[in-house]
Amino acid sequence: MTFDVIVVGLGGMGSAAAAHLAGRGQRVLGFERFGPAHALGSSHGGSRIIRQAYFEDPDYVPLLQRAYELWERAERDRGADLLTVTGGLYIGQPHHRTVGGSLATAQEHDLPHELLDAAEVRRRFPTLQPEDGEVALFEAVAGYVRPEASVSAHLELAARAGAELHFEEAVTAWEADGDGVRVTTATGTFRAERLVICPGAWAPQLLEDLGVPFTVERQVMYWFQPEGGAERYERHPIWIHQADDGLQLYGFPAIDGPDGGVKTAFFRHGSVTTPETIDRVVHPDEVEFMAKRLGAFAPGMPGRFLRGAACMYTTTPDEHFVVAVHPEHPNVTVACGFSGHGFKFVPVIGEILADLSTTGTTAHPIDLFDPRRGALSR
Repeated sequence: MTFDVIVVGLGGMGSAAAAHLAGRGQRVLGFERFGPAHALGSSHGGSRIIRQAYFEDPDYVPLLQRAYELWERAERDRGADLLTVTGGLYIGQPHHRTVGGSLATAQEHDLPHELLDAAEVRRRFPTLQPEDGEVALFEAVAGYVRPEASVSAHLELAARAGAELHFEEAVTAWEADGDGVRVTTATGTFRAERLVICPGAWAPQLLEDLGVPFTVERQVMYWFQPEGGAERYERHPIWIHQADDGLQLYGFPAIDGPDGGVKTAFFRHGSVTTPETIDRVVHPDEVEFMAKRLGAFAPGMPGRFLRGAACMYTTTPDEHFVVAVHPEHPNVTVACGFSGHGFKFVPVIGEILADLSTTGTTAHPIDLFDPRRGALSR
């Protein structure tokens, strides 16, 4: 069979790209080094926060608004539960980026929100205990998406539209020229007109020629069973708290039943690693540190530690994404460096990759993600 597009990497972004491309009638061949919806990269852990009052940069908001539309469409098309709206609290001192950046974005884009003082947070959300002087921005549309279910849904949509998907088949090399692209795996070499590369934590190897100094970081997710059980956490907003030392702690509702616990994690509190050397063991000192920080902010937590899991952030120097046509190869499109805050964008990134791969351009605002931007110079 002759293929129009090969997609390398079928995690969050790659699965969505394959679904969008196949849905447009493209003949798609996809490769994934592990099984479908696996837990060895960056698209697992049961839940990922989604929000619109985006402290990272206001320019993300139009993409987020489109992402919400596409999450809902994927749910309808697949008949799957992917996005749950819970409301969200972004908590800290007024000058902290978590609060101040969220507020500035909400005001710039006229996003509905409330600004609460610490006493009001404690009254309305007694599971949380911000200090006097801290404030919170509450956003009703925030919530979470389910990463494994999302990858599975997009893979199913891609296959349903005719994509050929290969699992347990790692790509070892790729080439592009005026005649198309060649992708090499352990089983052979495959050709197509165009290539989409969504390598996750394997970006430093597969996209070395891009010239972007990616850093792969090990991050840990934790699940605790609160004192008295998880019931009062079942109808609960997602939350992000920034402490005075800059460390961000975030948490979710209890979404996996009475014995599933409550998930929490730190944002950007990890260590440099590689996909080959990552330590997947969650150590007692890590649990102890998390329990101490969590207990100081959330009454009833940590309770009993249930389990932990490691994942990987692939981070750029400015913590923005890389989504673009490859600067040296017009028939290659890349999506990587999602820096720990990318999963909420999965369906819109898939749409953008389909645009770029088929037409070379997109109507979505993606200048912020150009791999040649000055912030990425070595």
